[in-house]
Amino acid sequence: MDAVKGLSHRSRLGHRAWWVAAATLLAIVVAGAFSTLPGLLTGPLHREFGWPRSSIGLAASVNMVLYGLTAPFAAALMDRFGIRRVVVVALLVIASGAGLTTVMTTAWQFTLFWGMLVGLGTGSMATAFGATVTQRWFVTRRGLVTGVLASGSVFGQMVFLPALSWTVDHHGWRPSLVTLVLAACATAPLMWLVLRDHPADVDREPYGAERHVPKPLPAAGAGRRAVAVLRDAARTAPFWLMAGAYAICGASTNGIMWTHFTPAAHDHGMPATTASSLLAAIGVFNVIGTVASGWATDRRDPRRLLAVFFALRGLLLMCLPLLMSATVQPSMMVFVVAFGLLDLATVPPVIALCREFYGDAGAVVFGWVGAAHQAGAAVAAYGGGAARDAFGSYAPVWVTLGALCAGAALLSLLVRRVVPAGRAAGPCLSAVDHL
Repeated sequence: MDAVKGLSHRSRLGHRAWWVAAATLLAIVVAGAFSTLPGLLTGPLHREFGWPRSSIGLAASVNMVLYGLTAPFAAALMDRFGIRRVVVVALLVIASGAGLTTVMTTAWQFTLFWGMLVGLGTGSMATAFGATVTQRWFVTRRGLVTGVLASGSVFGQMVFLPALSWTVDHHGWRPSLVTLVLAACATAPLMWLVLRDHPADVDREPYGAERHVPKPLPAAGAGRRAVAVLRDAARTAPFWLMAGAYAICGASTNGIMWTHFTPAAHDHGMPATTASSLLAAIGVFNVIGTVASGWATDRRDPRRLLAVFFALRGLLLMCLPLLMSATVQPSMMVFVVAFGLLDLATVPPVIALCREFYGDAGAVVFGWVGAAHQAGAAVAAYGGGAARDAFGSYAPVWVTLGALCAGAALLSLLVRRVVPAGRAAGPCLSAVDHL
């Protein structure tokens, strides 16, 4: 009778893993909405307080660095204290930082409230969070679920960005922040109700598993474990190759696009609202591209996928200075569609490589690789503003980042496990080579 009841429950509501994935997606969507706001705040803060763009970019850089550095420790904390506790606390930290930003009066306060608090909170719900959920709750469809969750941050930008841009233009920048504070506060109790740390908590098996999987014991010393995983991974070539490529990935996406695309377009006479709408459109195609990348990662060699994605992105960035104008031309729409498809498409292949190379520590390793991503993003966020102040144009930045993407494509092809002479390749190498 219990089996029949369980089957009936599953047929009505579906596997619990999909509900957990949906809740995870919602949290990532809300956190993602915060990542594009610095691009909307640059102009208003410069006009209201007279701060140079480099100072505003510094706060965005600190945010991105902490976003990246927090991710591996957050993944380890989830192993120690559970997913939902970490996520609920992170949402409340984000709300506190954004709320305090509305009453700031000096640039260092912007760096503290937005750079540190919001950076710590959003970093706890970075792609390492999605990787942790996927690894615990799914055995099959991992690539697809990873792609969907990775697209969540950009989907959050797509959902909130047009409304936030309109709010900034018509009511000022503070109401836009209050909107996000309310969204984070409303999401926290929902996460507590729906999220569960492991399928065993609800007497379920992971999706696609043929038997029950016991819940592992809490991992003590979350900080020590995160550092130990980094120490071990840093002794391997694949880690450094992925970290280098991913640093360029961060610089060429959220580091420059989400922080400086709107002011760069405004330099060419395009209204900020129009430029923000283009970013939102990039988000639409980002969702499609990331999900498609997850599907392809289940079937193809992730190294080759990464190389193709980086090479195409580099070409697009080099062409961008020629496409900027006061109005939206067809060529700009081609850029929006193509860049959107490629923007976060790198995430599923990198997660797959981390999982194949580092096993159960893959989520934490990906967190460290993500830290490199955010370090690159931070350099681009600060350097983009400094270059604009120095040269009066963003054109050198786009060309430089395009060239770096070509280097990232080469690094991606070099990611492979080195097998000692006379020793057969292990199952990990075989799995990667035949994905």
